Amino acid sequence: MDYYGSMEHFLRFGAASLACAIMVGLGSANAQTMVQQTSAEPAGDTLQEAVTSEDDVSDGADLNAELFYELLLGEMATRNGDPRTGYALMLDAARRSADPRLYRRATEMALQSRSADAALMAARAWKQALPLSRDANRYLLRILVTINRIEESAEPLQQELKLAPARDKISLIRALPHLYAQAGDKALAARVVHQALQSDLGHPTVGPAAWVTLGRMHLSAGDKARALEAAGQAIALDPTDDGAAMLALQLLDARIAQAEPLLASYLARKPLPEVRMAYARVLAQSQRLSDAQTQLDTLTSDQPDFPEAWLLRASLHLQVGRLEQAHDALLRFTQLLQSQPATEPRRRALTQAYLMQSQIAEKRGDFAQAQSWLARIEDAAELLSAQSRRAALLARQGRLDEARALIRAVPLRGPDDERLKLQAEAQLLRDVGRYQLAYEVQSKAVALAPENNDLLYDQAMMAEKAGRPAEMERLLREVLHRNPDHHHALNALGFSLADRGVRLREAKALIVKALEYAPQDPYITDSLGWVEFRLGNRQKALYILEGAFNTLPDAEIAAHMGEVLWAMGQRERALAIWREGLRINKDNTTLRDTLKRLGVRP
Repeated sequence: MDYYGSMEHFLRFGAASLACAIMVGLGSANAQTMVQQTSAEPAGDTLQEAVTSEDDVSDGADLNAELFYELLLGEMATRNGDPRTGYALMLDAARRSADPRLYRRATEMALQSRSADAALMAARAWKQALPLSRDANRYLLRILVTINRIEESAEPLQQELKLAPARDKISLIRALPHLYAQAGDKALAARVVHQALQSDLGHPTVGPAAWVTLGRMHLSAGDKARALEAAGQAIALDPTDDGAAMLALQLLDARIAQAEPLLASYLARKPLPEVRMAYARVLAQSQRLSDAQTQLDTLTSDQPDFPEAWLLRASLHLQVGRLEQAHDALLRFTQLLQSQPATEPRRRALTQAYLMQSQIAEKRGDFAQAQSWLARIEDAAELLSAQSRRAALLARQGRLDEARALIRAVPLRGPDDERLKLQAEAQLLRDVGRYQLAYEVQSKAVALAPENNDLLYDQAMMAEKAGRPAEMERLLREVLHRNPDHHHALNALGFSLADRGVRLREAKALIVKALEYAPQDPYITDSLGWVEFRLGNRQKALYILEGAFNTLPDAEIAAHMGEVLWAMGQRERALAIWREGLRINKDNTTLRDTLKRLGVRP
């Protein structure tokens, strides 16, 4: 009998059965993760890449009948639901034959037996028998990391980096943050990886990837200072490195303003359009609309067929009241999407475009056209958004009861849908000035998710609109008690105090603290300008408000800036800025109330 050929058959069977083993739920969280991470082979992960290794080639040991019978018993035991016995038999056969394929199979059986300790024992036995085996080392490394024995992973990590072919090393280094993502002590994981990469950090080719990996791991550990330093080192080695640029973007998104010059260095060369697009999104989310628009202008000029840029460009134009430009950008976006296959992302993107076209038509007073755009939406996942827009159109025509009924009639598709419907109804009521009702509906949404700080913040804003400043302050202080870094709550409380002309020193301190978390947010800058005005510092207030309006042309900022100019006797400039505010949003309540209070007709 050809025992060697028969063994190949059983090993093939064993490899197939491993897929079943992976699907078996393990007893502990660590073991569960270990099966998923150690046995899976994600694309691009060099720790698990498909390579021709020693496992595919026997070391020449002959398998006698006794060994073959042991293999047969091991596989049968595993197949019959006793992987522990199968593992023991397979490991014994591996030790006696020194065959790397049997060590691999023994390790896989240990995973199937739900025993992290057994898997670790098998991997260590494998590595001891074959010290230069990359496969043994990679299994050992993954198992140690997954069961949170991070310090012990240092040696196999260093060996993996040493054994990796030069062509694979950068990919291996980039995969390390994913490998250590589940580490319980992320700071320790960063230190272990830093030590392993020490000799690569200054290398002109490998160095940028090494620094980016360290930056990602430091950021995951909450060490923003070291993450920023790592990003700087990567950019210094290679200003064109895409990974370094993405790390800088992550830092900027985490509100680390010092990362922006690093990104500027990358953007000044030939950046990936996806990176510039991501930067524009971060700027837009920070309400730095003019800066975001600059990036989009560059992107659509360099890459006119990049659809996402046109969609975001339309959104920015719409936000500042440039309806014609928003409409044109959306038309360009939909034209570009026509050549793409009918996928789920394409359908979602078109839904966003139709929603924006509906808003444009509504702002023009063409309610029939607005309804026509909404009628094009086929995405069931966006039903609530579409119905909310239809409800807003009805409310604008004085049909509030019908509008509320439309939102309430949206079917529930998930556990959060009831809360989302209440939020949509509260926003509808707020938009039509029914502030007390909006507050009451929002209170019901908060009751469904009492720990959600954003819901509580929205309730506070509706309390303020309903003329209940004490309740607003109570709610905002509750948000800040839970999360002292909630810059929106800090700003809202500070602005409310300033607007009412009370406790102005405290108001300024709150706003300044909010700016520490979001230093370039134009709405918070607007609040600072307003509190300076209330404190009597008119020239300083004007300077601050001009900066905020240049960053974000907004009707509310225009209201405040115009009032400062009016108080300073610069009446023509005040009228001009108020007219610009009305062009942006003629329905803004702050601006309209300001003009009414001052008796001005711009």
